[in-house]
Amino acid sequence: MMIDLQKNNEPLDLSYLRDMSGDSAEFIIEMIDMFKVQTPLYMADLGKAIEDQDWPRVSNCAHKIKPTFSYVGREDAKDHMQMMENNARDLKHIAELPAAFQEISSFVELLYAQLDEAKVDLQKQL
Repeated sequence: MMIDLQKNNEPLDLSYLRDMSGDSAEFIIEMIDMFKVQTPLYMADLGKAIEDQDWPRVSNCAHKIKPTFSYVGREDAKDHMQMMENNARDLKHIAELPAAFQEISSFVELLYAQLDEAKVDLQKQL
């Protein structure tokens, strides 16, 4: 289990996006919106690759998703994706990948809610 459940109840650390954007609320909102459009597509690809037992594709999908979690301050989720990427690439513990996918899928639902809360706060700054 790599997802830090404590962080699910805390506000997101958006310092990476703040630094990158010169603290532009407008830019951060755009990034949040983009994350919420792209991540479900990436997650669907990842889920399908696991279902198909296409391990090179699983590794590739996990690699694509991984950095996006850093942008929203969730290194724990990034590490989880790194583990999935490595295991799929190296064909290690592949029997555990469906459960690892379920864990990250449940997590992103919570993350979308956290992003919505962050967005409400950011919109007050516009």
